[in-house]
Amino acid sequence: MGLPRSVPRVSVDGVEPPVAPRPGRPRAAASGRPRGRAAAAAALGLGLLAGCTSGDGAEGGADEGGGFFGGDEPQVELASLPAVSVLGGGGDTSVPASTAFYDASPVVVLVDDVADVTSAAARAEELGVPVLVVDAPAPEATPTDGASGPAPGPSAAGDDAGPAESPPGGAAEQGGAEELDPAEGLGGDGPGAGAGPPAAAGAATDAVAAEVERLGAEQVLAADPLSLAWAQEALDADVLDAATADVDAPARGDEPSDEETSGGGVVALGTGQPADLAAAATARAAGAQVQEVPGGDPRVDGAVVERLSTASPSSVVGLSSAFGDVDLLTSRMDVVATGYQLPGGGQVPFPGRHMVALYGSPGVPALGVMGEQPVDEAVERARQVAAGYEELAGDPVVPTFEIITTVASASAGPDGDYSTELDVELIRPWVEAAGENDMYVVLDLQPGRTDFLTQARRYEELLTEPHVGLALDPEWRLRPDQVHLRQVGQVGVDEVNAVGDWLAGLTAANDLPPKVFLLHQFQTRMITERELLDMSHDELVPLVHADGHGTPGQKLDTYRALQVDAPPGMRWGWKNFYDEDVPTMSPAETMAVDPVPDLVSYQ
Repeated sequence: MGLPRSVPRVSVDGVEPPVAPRPGRPRAAASGRPRGRAAAAAALGLGLLAGCTSGDGAEGGADEGGGFFGGDEPQVELASLPAVSVLGGGGDTSVPASTAFYDASPVVVLVDDVADVTSAAARAEELGVPVLVVDAPAPEATPTDGASGPAPGPSAAGDDAGPAESPPGGAAEQGGAEELDPAEGLGGDGPGAGAGPPAAAGAATDAVAAEVERLGAEQVLAADPLSLAWAQEALDADVLDAATADVDAPARGDEPSDEETSGGGVVALGTGQPADLAAAATARAAGAQVQEVPGGDPRVDGAVVERLSTASPSSVVGLSSAFGDVDLLTSRMDVVATGYQLPGGGQVPFPGRHMVALYGSPGVPALGVMGEQPVDEAVERARQVAAGYEELAGDPVVPTFEIITTVASASAGPDGDYSTELDVELIRPWVEAAGENDMYVVLDLQPGRTDFLTQARRYEELLTEPHVGLALDPEWRLRPDQVHLRQVGQVGVDEVNAVGDWLAGLTAANDLPPKVFLLHQFQTRMITERELLDMSHDELVPLVHADGHGTPGQKLDTYRALQVDAPPGMRWGWKNFYDEDVPTMSPAETMAVDPVPDLVSYQ
C-alpha cells in the first residue's frame, strides 16, 4: 500500500491525539480544554430504546436548526493521522476513535450503550461528526403512591424479563468481507452501511464529558432517553433530542494535507463486531473508507488483500485491539501492500486451504513419486492427485511439491556431514514451474551431521519466493558419532527455534506471506521438548507432519500420540505411502482423521 516509512507509528488510546492541532485554525472555543481519556466499561444487555423529546434543561430544538451557531460558525477540524495506528483498549472505542479522527467538532452524536447504536451511527455519518457511546447511569428510583422501586422507564425491566437478544443476522452470523463499491469506498455504502446489532460497551461518563469538551462541541444530539437525561445534567452544551432536532451538518475546515497522511487516503479496519460500530461510523464521518476484516488479520481474505493493496492508503487505522499493536498491523499491511496472493487466495497458508503434495527429489525416482517424471509431467500429476480431494475439503485444494533439497547419504561426502546438498539451480526450475501453475513448494532438509540452520541458509534465495516454505526432517538429523539407518535421528527444540527465528526474520524483511514451517515426526522422541516450540512468529505457520507408514490403524495411533502436549495453535499434516502403507488410505479416509490434516503428501 506504500505506507510512508518516515511517518511516526503510534497507538491511539484516547489519552492524547497522535498529532497536535494545526496552527492557524480556530478550535470552536475548545482551546486549552483538557483532552478526554477513554475508559472501558462493562458490557450491558443489548436492548433498543425509542427516542424522546428534549427535557426542560435542553436549549434550542427543531426550530433552531442549522442557525444555532449564529454568524461565525465553528467548524469540524480533522486530525492528522500517522501511517498506522490502532485504537487501544479492550472495551469502548468510540472515544479513542473520536480523538484519533477529530481535532474539533461543534456537533456530537451521543448514544447510550444499551440503545440503538446503529441509528445514532447513521446520524453521525450524515452530519460528518463523531458518535460517542456512553455508559450512562440508570435514572434514580422515584417512589410513587407509597410504592418503592424503579420508576417505569427505558431501563426498567419486569422481574421475568431476560437479557435482550441481538437481532438476527448480526455481525457474528454474517462473516466474510463486505463487497467494495469503488464509488462508495472500501466495504461501505454510506451512512448506516452494514448496520448490525448495538455496540457492546460504552465509555465511562467522565471520558465522554472530557471528549465533548475537547472537541469544543456546542450541540450534543442525544439518540436515546438515557444519554439525553445524562447529557442534560452533566454536559456544558446544548443537548437536543436527535430524533427531533433539525441540525445542519457543520462546516468542515481545511483537510489535512497529503504530507500529514490524512484526507481521502485513510482506511479504517473494523472486525464487523458490535463493539466496532461507533468507531466505524466516526471514521466514515471523517471521510475514511472502512474495510471489514473479520478476525483482525487483513492478510487472510483474498478479497480484502485485493481491495487494500489497490487502495494504497496513506493511513491505516485499526478500530480495535483485534488488530494487535502498531508494529503487528504495520508488518501485516506491508505484506498486504504487495498484493501477492498464495495459490488458493489470501496470504496466510492455513486455515482456508488444503495442500496435497508429491514428495521426492528431482530426477531420483527412488526417493519419492515427485522425482519419477520430469517437472512438467510432475505438475500434471500433482494436479491429478490434488483433484481427488476437491470435493472433500470444503476449501481450495492446492497442488504442492515437497522437494527433498538436502538428501541423507550413506557416505560422509567431501564435507563429512552425510548429507548431499542439491544445487540451487537444480531446484529452481521446479520452484518456478510451481509458481507458474498456482502450486506451493516446501523445501525439505535431511541434514545428517550438520544442523538445520546451516543447511537452510544455503537456500535463502529460494525461500524468498512467496510460495516456498520449509520442512525439517529430524529422522535424518545425526549426532557426530551416528550414521543413517542405524537409528532414528533426533533434534532439540532449540535448534528448531533457531531455524524458525531465522526464517521468520527472512520473511519479514522481504514482506512475504507467512510460510509453512513443517516438522516431520513419527516418534515423540524425534523433537525433544517440543512443547517449548516458539509459536509466536506471525510470519510462520508451524505444522507437524505425521510421516510414519504402516496400516491405517498404526498410522492413526501415531497421529494421536503426536498430538499429546502439542503447542497450542499447531497445524497438522499427514503422509500416505504408495508402497509401504498396507493399504494406502483413500482421500476420503485421509480427510476423516481428526483433526483433518491441512497438508497431505504422497511418497
